[in-house]
Amino acid sequence: MKMELIQPFINAADAVLAQGLQCSMSIGNLSMEAEAYRRKGIAALIWVTGDIEGRIILDLDPETAVRVASKFAGTELPETDSLVRETVFELANQVIGNAVTVLNNEGFHFRVHPPVLHTSDDGPKSSEDTEALVICFETGIGEVFMNIALRYGQSHRSEHAAAVGQ
Repeated sequence: MKMELIQPFINAADAVLAQGLQCSMSIGNLSMEAEAYRRKGIAALIWVTGDIEGRIILDLDPETAVRVASKFAGTELPETDSLVRETVFELANQVIGNAVTVLNNEGFHFRVHPPVLHTSDDGPKSSEDTEALVICFETGIGEVFMNIALRYGQSHRSEHAAAVGQ
């Protein structure tokens, strides 16, 4: 896994969560996942294609998702409120948007697809050329998980191979 692709997402999640939740936060466990990702609760799945390909999953257990949504809304929300799901999507959009800005400034071009609700218990599996990194962000109101599985896209790999071969 190429850290130059992953680090912007870690930095963006750290900044968005710290600013949005306004509570103490630290990066907890980091692990490489060879098996399919196991969803913790309410999860937003975002695909990227182009110079960078893969997916990012932002996942909050249901209780943490409700606390986060309540914090953003400024009022207590029921666990079934659609605002909870929309808050997870908005967090994912903010994280991805910040990371994409950094990667675009580094010359990468890719398309970010809108978040979709990840509802299956098991997520997409890693592949031979795409490892998945799972990061736990420990906040004052619960844990937020981010699963990142990215690789250089086919066009970027072809350009790199051509440049190396010259």
